Amino acid sequence: MLCACDDCSNSNSEFDDLLKLGKKLEENENLDVIERFTSAIASKERLIIINALKRQDRCVCELETILNKSQSTISHHLRKLVAAGLIQGYKKQKFTYYHLFIEELKQNLTIFNQNLTLE
Repeated sequence: MLCACDDCSNSNSEFDDLLKLGKKLEENENLDVIERFTSAIASKERLIIINALKRQDRCVCELETILNKSQSTISHHLRKLVAAGLIQGYKKQKFTYYHLFIEELKQNLTIFNQNLTLE
């Protein structure tokens, strides 16, 4: 495959270098963090939820109103954000409220920027 590149004279060395690079990138745990994070925020509805929770904790019924979506749809989005460690739910009387971990969000954004910003 590398012979299709411009210089085919040193393709074995180039191939070995590419294998090493691939292994190094595969072992980069920050890329796992970025994958989990970007998967969690890869929805406009989840981005709206994050923005709504930046100001204050909110119950599911408030999030339903903000998004104008059903409770089951909101719950699906909340589960994704909980799984990513960005929010946590807690009971307050008969309602479930959600809290945004702002420092976790900042940390994920920092890891994203450090690993994917062009230098």
